[in-house]
Amino acid sequence: MVGLDGLRTVAVVLVIVYHVRPDLVPGGSVGVDVFFTISGFVITRLLVAEYARTGRIGLWTFYRRRWLRLMPALLVMCAVAALLSLAFPLPLFRGTWVAAVLAAGSVVNLVRAGAPATATDLTAPLGHTWSLGVEEQFYLAWPLLLLVLLRRATPRTVLRGVGVLCVLPVLWRTVLWDPAALHRIYNGPDTRADQLLVGALLALVLARLRADDPRLALLRRWAGRLCPPAVVLLALIAWRIPITEHNGWSPLWYTVGFLATAVLSACVVAGLRLCPRSWPSRLLSLSAPAWVGRNLSYGMYLWHYPVIRLLHDLGARDGRLLALGLVLTPAAALASYALLERPLLRRRRTPAVPPQPADAVAPAPAA
Repeated sequence: MVGLDGLRTVAVVLVIVYHVRPDLVPGGSVGVDVFFTISGFVITRLLVAEYARTGRIGLWTFYRRRWLRLMPALLVMCAVAALLSLAFPLPLFRGTWVAAVLAAGSVVNLVRAGAPATATDLTAPLGHTWSLGVEEQFYLAWPLLLLVLLRRATPRTVLRGVGVLCVLPVLWRTVLWDPAALHRIYNGPDTRADQLLVGALLALVLARLRADDPRLALLRRWAGRLCPPAVVLLALIAWRIPITEHNGWSPLWYTVGFLATAVLSACVVAGLRLCPRSWPSRLLSLSAPAWVGRNLSYGMYLWHYPVIRLLHDLGARDGRLLALGLVLTPAAALASYALLERPLLRRRRTPAVPPQPADAVAPAPAA
């Protein structure tokens, strides 16, 4: 699904622009929501394919592949940021050693969720790794739960069960809702789980439908109809809704809004998967954005935050900061890919799982 790789590129660029110029895209953090749904979809598709092929899910192999995909590059980024804080008097890198330890332990989101302020000083230098924490905590729990469901329930019951799980975080967010709880809701793995689970549910639905099933033709028709307006609505959210600030949208956004965004993202993913000739699929399947999304999106996510903070400490501002950030971030990501991620990617591939573009799941960019 080459279009899915292109969607990753759009999401990560949106987050970079948001972190530099939030006035241009006040809702640019929606790129995180899109990435969560992509990750839930791709991970579940791979797990279900393995179960259908072998009758089991190799949990050790799964966790090893995830570790090799995510952690080495993360640890290098944390080490570089920490060394910068020691070597140079950079205001925005103060306390990076503590933040690096929290990021390496994948608990930045938990610290932020439990802190009295959203941008706690403990995590601020590497605060963007909060979304990695959400995804990695999902990766720990979801394969185990999915394996139990697949072994002990009928396919229809599995779909219903996951559908119920998608709704539970909405109810929980409604209980938690308070203007003072924005950071708790935004960072919690429990309060963001529905965005990953919606992607997982889509993967389960597609896995159950055979090529000659008339329901697949119906789903394809509706995916083709809903994908373009879903793209437009997500673009409008990025352009007009300041998600991370308390405003008139907050009570709606922090209760049902995350699920609504996940549903929109799932419509786009379904359209890319089932309707390769649609204009969103053709646009996102162009070779350049597809290659960047497949190979550099994770590195761009990791490095954009320290790159932007370094440029800011060196005096770059506004348009110059954005231009330099959009040049140096892909450069850092390319170095990470060529020197670290690609060698490890070759190592983690096994004959049992044929390599494919969507197999390299990139984590969500952060807000």
